Amino acid sequence: MGPQRKYGRALALVVAVVAVWLVARGGHTPAHPGTGATPQSPTPTADRSAAPSPSASNSKWSDSYDPAHFATQVRTRAGQAGIDPRLLMAILYNEDYKPHDPQLERAWQRLKPDSAFGIANMHRAAFDETKQGHDFATRNWDELPDDPDLAIEAAAWYLHDLADQLPAHRSAPFNEDELLALGYNTGAGNMLAFARGVTPGSAARSYLDRLHENLTKADAALSATG
Repeated sequence: MGPQRKYGRALALVVAVVAVWLVARGGHTPAHPGTGATPQSPTPTADRSAAPSPSASNSKWSDSYDPAHFATQVRTRAGQAGIDPRLLMAILYNEDYKPHDPQLERAWQRLKPDSAFGIANMHRAAFDETKQGHDFATRNWDELPDDPDLAIEAAAWYLHDLADQLPAHRSAPFNEDELLALGYNTGAGNMLAFARGVTPGSAARSYLDRLHENLTKADAALSATG
Protein backbone atom coordinates (compact mmCIF):
# COMPACT_ATOMS: atom_id res chain seq x y z
CA MET A 1 0.00 0.00 0.00
CA GLY A 2 1.44 3.40 -1.00
CA PRO A 3 2.17 6.08 1.61
CA GLN A 4 -0.57 8.43 0.34
CA ARG A 5 -3.19 5.68 0.58
CA LYS A 6 -1.97 4.71 4.07
CA TYR A 7 -2.13 8.34 5.16
CA GLY A 8 -5.62 8.74 3.73
CA ARG A 9 -6.89 5.70 5.61
CA ALA A 10 -5.23 6.83 8.83
CA LEU A 11 -6.65 10.33 8.52
CA ALA A 12 -10.12 8.94 7.86
CA LEU A 13 -9.83 6.81 11.00
CA VAL A 14 -8.85 9.82 13.09
CA VAL A 15 -11.74 11.88 11.71
CA ALA A 16 -14.11 9.03 12.50
CA VAL A 17 -12.93 8.60 16.07
CA VAL A 18 -13.09 12.32 16.74
CA ALA A 19 -16.64 12.33 15.38
CA VAL A 20 -17.58 9.50 17.74
CA TRP A 21 -15.98 11.37 20.60
CA LEU A 22 -17.85 14.56 19.74
CA VAL A 23 -21.12 12.68 19.86
CA ALA A 24 -20.18 11.22 23.24
CA ARG A 25 -19.22 14.69 24.51
CA GLY A 26 -22.43 16.26 23.25
CA GLY A 27 -20.90 18.08 20.31
CA HIS A 28 -18.12 20.05 22.03
CA THR A 29 -15.00 20.52 19.95
CA PRO A 30 -11.86 18.93 21.48
CA ALA A 31 -9.01 21.29 22.29
CA HIS A 32 -6.46 19.30 20.28
CA PRO A 33 -8.10 16.80 17.89
CA GLY A 34 -4.81 15.58 16.44
CA THR A 35 -3.85 15.20 12.81
CA GLY A 36 -2.22 11.79 12.30
CA ALA A 37 -2.95 8.07 12.46
CA THR A 38 -2.68 8.31 16.22
CA PRO A 39 -4.09 11.43 17.93
CA GLN A 40 -1.17 13.57 19.00
CA SER A 41 -2.43 15.71 21.89
CA PRO A 42 -4.64 15.17 24.91
CA THR A 43 -8.15 16.58 25.01
CA PRO A 44 -8.71 17.06 28.74
CA THR A 45 -12.08 17.97 30.17
CA ALA A 46 -11.64 19.39 33.65
CA ASP A 47 -9.21 20.99 36.06
CA ARG A 48 -6.68 18.57 37.47
CA SER A 49 -4.16 20.98 38.92
CA ALA A 50 -3.65 18.76 41.95
CA ALA A 51 -2.49 15.18 41.41
CA PRO A 52 -5.19 12.61 42.20
CA SER A 53 -4.80 10.45 45.26
CA PRO A 54 -3.39 6.92 44.76
CA SER A 55 -6.85 5.44 45.34
CA ALA A 56 -8.73 7.82 43.09
CA SER A 57 -10.80 6.61 40.17
CA ASN A 58 -13.01 8.47 37.70
CA SER A 59 -10.28 11.12 37.70
CA LYS A 60 -10.73 14.52 36.07
CA TRP A 61 -8.42 15.78 33.37
CA SER A 62 -6.79 19.18 33.06
CA ASP A 63 -6.17 21.35 30.01
CA SER A 64 -2.59 20.09 29.69
CA TYR A 65 -1.94 16.44 30.35
CA ASP A 66 1.50 16.01 31.86
CA PRO A 67 2.80 12.79 33.43
CA ALA A 68 4.54 14.98 36.02
CA HIS A 69 1.12 15.40 37.68
CA PHE A 70 1.45 11.77 38.76
CA ALA A 71 4.95 11.92 40.21
CA THR A 72 3.72 10.89 43.66
CA GLN A 73 1.96 7.82 42.30
CA VAL A 74 4.99 6.95 40.17
CA ARG A 75 7.26 7.03 43.21
CA THR A 76 4.82 4.95 45.26
CA ARG A 77 4.09 2.29 42.66
CA ALA A 78 7.68 2.01 41.44
CA GLY A 79 8.80 1.49 45.04
CA GLN A 80 6.22 -1.24 45.57
CA ALA A 81 7.29 -3.04 42.40
CA GLY A 82 11.00 -2.56 43.00
CA ILE A 83 11.72 -0.68 39.80
CA ASP A 84 13.36 2.64 38.99
CA PRO A 85 10.77 5.47 39.25
CA ARG A 86 12.78 7.42 36.68
CA LEU A 87 12.25 4.62 34.16
CA LEU A 88 8.52 4.42 34.89
CA MET A 89 8.09 8.19 34.55
CA ALA A 90 10.06 8.27 31.30
CA ILE A 91 7.84 5.53 29.90
CA LEU A 92 4.76 7.58 30.78
CA TYR A 93 6.27 10.43 28.77
CA ASN A 94 6.95 8.02 25.92
CA GLU A 95 3.31 6.96 26.03
CA ASP A 96 1.80 10.45 26.05
CA TYR A 97 1.77 10.64 22.25
CA LYS A 98 -2.01 10.19 22.18
CA PRO A 99 -4.88 11.79 24.10
CA HIS A 100 -5.67 10.22 27.45
CA ASP A 101 -9.13 11.65 27.91
CA PRO A 102 -11.23 8.61 28.98
CA GLN A 103 -14.06 9.29 26.54
CA LEU A 104 -11.72 9.73 23.60
CA GLU A 105 -9.81 6.56 24.51
CA ARG A 106 -13.07 4.60 24.53
CA ALA A 107 -14.20 6.14 21.25
CA TRP A 108 -10.87 5.15 19.70
CA GLN A 109 -11.15 1.64 21.12
CA ARG A 110 -14.57 1.14 19.53
CA LEU A 111 -12.97 1.73 16.13
CA LYS A 112 -9.72 -0.07 16.97
CA PRO A 113 -10.57 -2.87 19.45
CA ASP A 114 -6.94 -3.93 19.92
CA SER A 115 -5.86 -0.47 21.10
CA ALA A 116 -4.33 0.15 24.50
CA PHE A 117 -5.96 1.84 27.49
CA GLY A 118 -4.82 4.25 30.18
CA ILE A 119 -1.99 6.73 30.57
CA ALA A 120 0.55 3.89 30.30
CA ASN A 121 -1.07 2.51 27.10
CA MET A 122 -1.51 -1.06 28.30
CA HIS A 123 -3.17 -3.75 26.21
CA ARG A 124 -5.78 -6.05 27.71
CA ALA A 125 -3.66 -9.22 27.55
CA ALA A 126 -0.72 -7.55 29.29
CA PHE A 127 -2.94 -6.13 32.02
CA ASP A 128 -4.78 -9.40 32.64
CA GLU A 129 -1.49 -11.28 32.90
CA THR A 130 0.20 -8.70 35.09
CA LYS A 131 -2.60 -8.28 37.63
CA GLN A 132 -2.46 -11.92 38.76
CA GLY A 133 -1.33 -12.17 42.37
CA HIS A 134 -1.36 -8.43 42.99
CA ASP A 135 -3.73 -6.21 44.96
CA PHE A 136 -5.41 -5.07 41.75
CA ALA A 137 -6.19 -8.65 40.65
CA THR A 138 -9.94 -7.97 40.80
CA ARG A 139 -9.72 -4.83 38.68
CA ASN A 140 -10.61 -4.74 34.99
CA TRP A 141 -8.63 -3.49 32.01
CA ASP A 142 -11.46 -1.18 30.96
CA GLU A 143 -11.04 0.76 34.22
CA LEU A 144 -7.62 2.04 33.13
CA PRO A 145 -8.80 5.19 31.30
CA ASP A 146 -10.57 6.45 34.43
CA ASP A 147 -7.93 5.53 37.00
CA PRO A 148 -4.40 6.83 36.30
CA ASP A 149 -3.08 5.31 39.51
CA LEU A 150 -4.27 1.84 38.46
CA ALA A 151 -2.57 2.35 35.09
CA ILE A 152 0.68 3.36 36.81
CA GLU A 153 0.49 0.44 39.24
CA ALA A 154 -0.07 -2.05 36.43
CA ALA A 155 2.77 -0.58 34.37
CA ALA A 156 5.13 -0.76 37.36
CA TRP A 157 4.40 -4.43 37.98
CA TYR A 158 4.63 -5.23 34.27
CA LEU A 159 8.13 -3.77 34.28
CA HIS A 160 8.86 -5.81 37.41
CA ASP A 161 7.74 -8.99 35.66
CA LEU A 162 9.85 -8.14 32.62
CA ALA A 163 12.87 -7.63 34.86
CA ASP A 164 12.36 -11.10 36.35
CA GLN A 165 12.71 -12.57 32.85
CA LEU A 166 15.99 -10.91 31.95
CA PRO A 167 18.97 -13.27 31.89
CA ALA A 168 21.84 -12.52 34.24
CA HIS A 169 24.35 -12.55 31.38
CA ARG A 170 23.50 -10.54 28.29
CA SER A 171 25.34 -9.80 25.06
CA ALA A 172 23.32 -6.72 24.16
CA PRO A 173 24.80 -3.20 24.32
CA PHE A 174 21.81 -2.10 26.40
CA ASN A 175 21.51 -1.60 30.14
CA GLU A 176 18.65 -3.14 32.13
CA ASP A 177 16.37 -0.10 32.01
CA GLU A 178 16.80 0.16 28.23
CA LEU A 179 15.89 -3.50 27.82
CA LEU A 180 12.86 -3.09 30.10
CA ALA A 181 11.69 -0.12 28.05
CA LEU A 182 12.10 -2.16 24.87
CA GLY A 183 10.17 -4.97 26.54
CA TYR A 184 7.41 -2.57 27.51
CA ASN A 185 7.17 -1.41 23.92
CA THR A 186 7.63 -4.68 22.03
CA GLY A 187 6.88 -7.50 24.50
CA ALA A 188 8.92 -9.95 26.56
CA GLY A 189 9.91 -12.18 23.64
CA ASN A 190 11.46 -9.33 21.70
CA MET A 191 13.13 -8.00 24.84
CA LEU A 192 14.85 -11.35 25.36
CA ALA A 193 15.95 -11.38 21.73
CA PHE A 194 17.44 -7.91 22.13
CA ALA A 195 19.19 -9.11 25.32
CA ARG A 196 20.81 -11.86 23.22
CA GLY A 197 22.16 -9.29 20.81
CA VAL A 198 19.42 -9.02 18.16
CA THR A 199 19.34 -5.49 16.75
CA PRO A 200 16.07 -3.62 17.40
CA GLY A 201 14.09 -2.47 14.37
CA SER A 202 13.50 1.17 13.54
CA ALA A 203 10.29 1.48 15.60
CA ALA A 204 11.88 -0.02 18.71
CA ARG A 205 14.99 2.07 18.22
CA SER A 206 12.83 5.20 17.95
CA TYR A 207 11.07 4.26 21.19
CA LEU A 208 14.44 3.93 22.91
CA ASP A 209 15.65 7.25 21.50
CA ARG A 210 12.54 8.96 22.86
CA LEU A 211 13.09 7.28 26.21
CA HIS A 212 16.57 8.80 26.42
CA GLU A 213 15.11 12.21 25.63
CA ASN A 214 12.37 11.79 28.23
CA LEU A 215 14.70 10.74 31.05
CA THR A 216 15.50 14.42 31.56
CA LYS A 217 11.80 15.21 31.88
CA ALA A 218 11.42 12.30 34.26
CA ASP A 219 14.23 13.61 36.45
CA ALA A 220 12.66 17.07 36.58
CA ALA A 221 9.18 15.71 37.37
CA LEU A 222 10.42 13.48 40.18
CA SER A 223 12.74 16.13 41.61
CA ALA A 224 9.85 18.57 41.87
CA THR A 225 8.06 16.22 44.27
CA GLY A 226 11.11 14.73 45.95
